[in-house]
Amino acid sequence: MGGWSSERPISLKSGSAVVIGLKEAGCDAIPLDLKDSMTVREEIERAGLDVAFIALHGHFGEDGGIQTLLDKLGIPYTGSSAEASRRAMDKVSFRKIVTEAKIRMPEGAAFSEVEGGRSFSHGPPWVVKPAIEGSSIGVSIVDTEEELPKAIENAARYSSSIMIEEYIKGREITVGILQDQTLPPIEIVPKNRFYDYESKYGGGTEYLIPARISDSKNQEAGKIGLAVHQLIGCLSFSRVDMILGKDGELYVLEVNTIPGFTNKSLLPKAAAAAGVSFKELCVKILESALVAKNE
Repeated sequence: MGGWSSERPISLKSGSAVVIGLKEAGCDAIPLDLKDSMTVREEIERAGLDVAFIALHGHFGEDGGIQTLLDKLGIPYTGSSAEASRRAMDKVSFRKIVTEAKIRMPEGAAFSEVEGGRSFSHGPPWVVKPAIEGSSIGVSIVDTEEELPKAIENAARYSSSIMIEEYIKGREITVGILQDQTLPPIEIVPKNRFYDYESKYGGGTEYLIPARISDSKNQEAGKIGLAVHQLIGCLSFSRVDMILGKDGELYVLEVNTIPGFTNKSLLPKAAAAAGVSFKELCVKILESALVAKNE
């Protein structure tokens, strides 16, 4: 847990919750707060791990960095492979895979800060975000062209590549995947205009289970979530975010290979709705790493 990305504070909360859950289940859980890229290998080797539960969000955690190191050390770990993690974290590569599979996404394109999105044909409003980042960090909704430069500057603080997408107004839906099976979809009603960092971690957001959508849309969301999970090559668990637009269509936004494990996090909420306690969730995820090792 921890790491050195912009998501370090959330990772520490996730990791601390996982340690408690695993200890309650009788596991010998060791909290490993990684702080420095220069010493991370030494710290992991010194810990003498049988298996690694990855609760690292953001860079080095979700982009395949820690997974690559653990592969070299021969230590089994939870969640997706290094390659699948890279595909999921990079919004450009993710978009290519999903759209080629004919799964609906908002229109979008990637630009450098210098290019500034000038050739993006779709008119405002837009969503501007770093191409490689999580927790809605650096994300803005832009209603006019005059607001675009500031939004691009904000996103460029976190990634050299910037994604600009059409803004689709609708209901925010997320689908958790556990042991390659869908969990009940959750409707997110953020306190702000969208599910930004403050809405995620500052309180005031409502989480509705079941989501206020028809049974057919509920089933469709589950099918799309599982399809995206499998397309990217995710293992064991993930969380797929989407929007149910005013046109009645579901649009995929992204997949999270290491979603949060705090008391506000969505995967634990979805698991609880399916009758899986937090402690059981942690154990199921841990067991999946050992199963993958033996396959």
